Amino acid sequence: MKYSWLDQYCLNKKGAEKDFQVEWNATRYMIRGKMFALQGCNKENKPIITVKLDPMYGDFLRRQYKDIVPGYYMNKTHWNSLSLDGDVPDDVVKDMLDKSHELIFNSLSKKVQKEISNG
Repeated sequence: MKYSWLDQYCLNKKGAEKDFQVEWNATRYMIRGKMFALQGCNKENKPIITVKLDPMYGDFLRRQYKDIVPGYYMNKTHWNSLSLDGDVPDDVVKDMLDKSHELIFNSLSKKVQKEISNG
């Protein structure tokens, strides 16, 4: 896999936890049970990671990079899948992960955000 730093990068996010979904053969990265990234394979068995992004930003990235497509098996407006064998620069992938984590973190109650930030 090209992005060998990906797992540790996701786990270093505030409140991040992961689990493995056997039935999906995929690893979920979550904050308090809300997923911000899903790493697995697409129907061609190619490794991908799927993240939630603002729809306009996701659309922008899809137009910039052939290796970013609408979310595989997810809502195509909000979720975007990135080929882990692709040519998207590391800084763009990190930005996608940062933005996805931020969207999910900000969707949590202020109380939970505070618990995570102070924890």
